[in-house]
Order: sequence, then structure tokens, then C-alpha cells
Amino acid sequence: MRRIVIFAAVVLVTLAVNAQKPKYRLLWKENFSGKELRSDRWSKIPRGQSDWNNFMTSDDRCYDYSDGKMTLIGIVNDYLPQDTAPYLTGGIYTKGKFSITHGKVEVKARLEGAQGAWPAIWMLPENAPWPDGGEIDIMERLSHETKAYQTVHSHYTYTLNIKEPESSATAPIKPDKYNVYAVEILPDSLVFSINGRHTFTYPRIETPHKGQFPFGTPFYLLIDMQIEGRWVGKARPEELPAKMIVDWVKFYELKK
Repeated sequence: MRRIVIFAAVVLVTLAVNAQKPKYRLLWKENFSGKELRSDRWSKIPRGQSDWNNFMTSDDRCYDYSDGKMTLIGIVNDYLPQDTAPYLTGGIYTKGKFSITHGKVEVKARLEGAQGAWPAIWMLPENAPWPDGGEIDIMERLSHETKAYQTVHSHYTYTLNIKEPESSATAPIKPDKYNVYAVEILPDSLVFSINGRHTFTYPRIETPHKGQFPFGTPFYLLIDMQIEGRWVGKARPEELPAKMIVDWVKFYELKK
């Protein structure tokens, strides 16, 4: 009798957990099967003044489309004398072309690192300034590290510098193999994972402070390689090029 009761309790708990799991519908999958970037989904990231985009270029040497994969490359600039940037890097985003409000994003990618390489997979809001509108860092890696950083930025975490709830985590990756990096954007939380294993959850909480959970508006995806920056430090040119090889990208919407 006791075994029956225990079994029934386990079944009930399992059913309750499964009932609480969000359900998704695949919106689209990008396989990078063509010989160029799909202009209806992606644009190359233009150069800017921030650490993460100050060496961006549209030069073809920083992009490769072959074998059903898209490669973003960071290189020494030794062949564009009219460009004073010491390095050139590639990046793409869905800004103005595709975004999600609630759902899930997965990216399968392999990283070929170098000292000073800073690849990232992340999300920004379509219609809000930084940091008030929020930022979702699905993956950042520094140089040759064997871990990835996953972070939430907002007015609450960045401007007010409030540390509760915890807004970042690191998790191990397979440094020489493909890894799947993911985030679920839910009405009450952001749920991060790597290779299907939960890494951390950032919840919406009750607080008198503004800007704790600015998520639930359209966010677009960025995938980029950067060289150098205040966080990652200086590069070793002899270790370049650095590469991020992207196998596929999946967007899911949250079923209601």
C-alpha cells in the first residue's frame, strides 16, 4: 500500500511539473544553407562607438557561408589601409526584421577562440534605449575560457546596481565543439540554458525600484564576434583569426 501511495505522489508531482512547463511553437529555423545572408531576416551590424561594435565591418573576409553554416570572423586589419581599425570583425542581427516578445531562442554554435576574442549571442529591445529597455546576454565568452557568461542588464541591474535577484551566471561549455545556447523569455522570468541544461533563472519580483523586469516587449537577436574591449582585454594578433561558426538559429513563440 505504501508503495502505491508513493508512486501516486510521484506521478502527481511529475504531472504538475509538466503542466507548468511552457509550450512553444517553432516560428522559423535558420540553417544558413545559402551562399549569402538572407536579407529578409538578417543585416550585417554596422560599426559603432562601443567596445562590442567598434571594429565591425561588412567586408566579406569577416563572413563565410559554406557547408550549411555561417561563420563570423575576427581578423587583423592588414589589408584595408583606408580603415584605421586595428582589427575587423563580423556580426549580424535581426533588428527591424524579426523580433519576439515571449518565446524561446536557441543558437547552435562553435567557438574558435583567441586571446582577446569576445563572441556574443544576445538580444536587445526594438523600441527602448539602453539600459532601460533591458539586454539579454545568451552567451558571451572571453578568449579561451571553457565557460560562457549569461547575463541580464537593465536600469535595475546596471544603473541602480542592485544584485538581488542574481542577474548573471556562468556555465561550462565544450570549448572545441558545438554548444546550444538558449533563453526562454516568459512573462514572469528569463530562463537560461546551455546544451539543454538549465543554468539560471532571472525572475520578475515585487520591488519599489523601477526597471527590474523590462521584458515582454519585442526583442531582436544579435550574433557577433568582437576583438578586444575593457572586459576581455588586449588581443594577441598572432592568435587570430578568431571564429564563431553558427550551425543554426531557432525562434519559438510561447503558446497561450
